[in-house]
Amino acid sequence: MALNLSQKQEVVAELAEVAAKAHSLVAAEYAGTTVEQMTAMRKKARESGVYLRVVKNTLASRAVAGTEFEVVKDALVGPLLYAFSTEEPGAAGRLIKEFAKGNDKLKAKIVSVEGKLLPAAHVDVLAALPTREQALAMLARVLAEPATMFARVVKAVADKQGGGEVAAEAPAEAEPA
Repeated sequence: MALNLSQKQEVVAELAEVAAKAHSLVAAEYAGTTVEQMTAMRKKARESGVYLRVVKNTLASRAVAGTEFEVVKDALVGPLLYAFSTEEPGAAGRLIKEFAKGNDKLKAKIVSVEGKLLPAAHVDVLAALPTREQALAMLARVLAEPATMFARVVKAVADKQGGGEVAAEAPAEAEPA
C-alpha cells in the first residue's frame, strides 16, 4: 500500500528520531524471508532493544540526513531491512547474525558505527561486542584484581613469616616486661 505525503513524513520523522539516538545501524537484504521468520525477528528485536523497520531507501536516506548514519546514504540500494541498536552497539549485529544463520536469504549489506560506514563483514565484529552487563562484569573484575593481588601478597608474606602464630605469641611476650 502506497503511503501519502503525511504518512511518509511521519515515517521519516520516526526514523530520524531513532537514528539520532542509535548506537549502530545494520542494513540487510531480506528478500525471500518468510513472514514467520520476519515475525520472529521482530519479536527478538523488541526484546533486545533493536528498532527494526522495512522502509523505502529514499525515506531512510532522508531520515539519516544530519545524523552520524548519513555516511550510508549512497549505499542504500535494493530492498533493505534497517536495524538500529538503541540500547547497546552490538545488539543489531547479534540479531542479524543470529537470524542469518537460519536464513540464507538474509544478508547484511551495510554496517555503520560512530559515523563510519563499514563493510558488511563487520557485522561479525559488531555482534561480538559485549553486552552492557558483560562489559560491567569485565570492569568489575579488572577493578577487583589489584585488591585480590594485594591480599594474596599479604597472605604469602604472613605465611612465609609464620604470621598467624607469631602475631598471637607477640602480645603474650610483651606483657611480662
